Amino acid sequence: MDARHRILLLDDDPDLLDMYREILAQLPSKPLIRTASSGARALAMLEADPYRLLICDLKMPKMDGLQVLSIVRRKFPELRTVALTSVLDEQFRSRAYALGVDLFWNKPGTEQEIQMFLECLESLLGPDAQPGFRGLQSKSLVDIVQLECMSMSSSVLRISNGVFTGRIWIQNGELIDAEAGGLKAEEAFLNILTWKAGHFETLPPDPARPRSIHKSYNALLLESVQALDESRGQTADPQSDPAASSSLARISQVEGIEFLLGLKNGQDQPHVARGLEDPERMAAWARQTLTAFRALGERLWAGPFEELDGLGPQRHVALASQGGMDFCLGWRHSMAAPQVREMTRKVLALWDS
Repeated sequence: MDARHRILLLDDDPDLLDMYREILAQLPSKPLIRTASSGARALAMLEADPYRLLICDLKMPKMDGLQVLSIVRRKFPELRTVALTSVLDEQFRSRAYALGVDLFWNKPGTEQEIQMFLECLESLLGPDAQPGFRGLQSKSLVDIVQLECMSMSSSVLRISNGVFTGRIWIQNGELIDAEAGGLKAEEAFLNILTWKAGHFETLPPDPARPRSIHKSYNALLLESVQALDESRGQTADPQSDPAASSSLARISQVEGIEFLLGLKNGQDQPHVARGLEDPERMAAWARQTLTAFRALGERLWAGPFEELDGLGPQRHVALASQGGMDFCLGWRHSMAAPQVREMTRKVLALWDS
């Protein structure tokens, strides 16, 4: 008997069914993938065989995706569900999460979006005991908040961790408030981000909520990761390097910065890393890239390496060197190239000051 999980993919477009079947075939757990082109057919298949996951298009004729999800939630409460749509509509999003879907996702188009989509699906196929948050088990709350803010959405994140419950209010991509137990605003937000696992759900936005958080989400996320790093005894601890800690505090206030990685020449480990889940992996990539471009510069007689900027759909990255240190900086994707260069120089100046 085949012990692999089953995925049911529901969409009224046969071409999209074929395309997404090929995409889902890349999942590491190699689940069995079945397709349905109508809500009635999907419900009949769910009655006939056990499935682990339903991926449901929202905009379909006769019985739309929201109707299917409503029936599924009542009849198959243990089935994990993903709402998939190409329509950017906050009402769709709010109604889908109100029905209890595990994940709401705009149909991926780029390779990076497809890879992230596959990671989320793989986590939903796994057991509840996996570390992280259901629907994004390999992701932290930092990632979840970044996804909400980068998409410029308006929502309320409700996070539960055992007996603890917290809420984070987001309006047009900006953090405006948070609460957890008796904590409020920034203090509550930073406390919530220390939770390592649990469940989260996205509730409809609350535009009447008064704003009590006025820092940018980038600054707060960087501060939270810095505090967690220091609690784990990572580099640039205030007691061992007060100057580095002071510089990091100022850098965290720079508009648009999402992470910072500093590499000292001749050292294998990062000298400082803030805002990264896997700094060693990023450090290896940065060293390899810097080595390649420095070698290219020597062949072209272009002089010493100064800065390299890469612009992407979800994040910009800058590589720069100064004072015996190499830096890898992550920047918000909405920034223009001149702004990335300007802010990179500002970060280097703050680090040296």
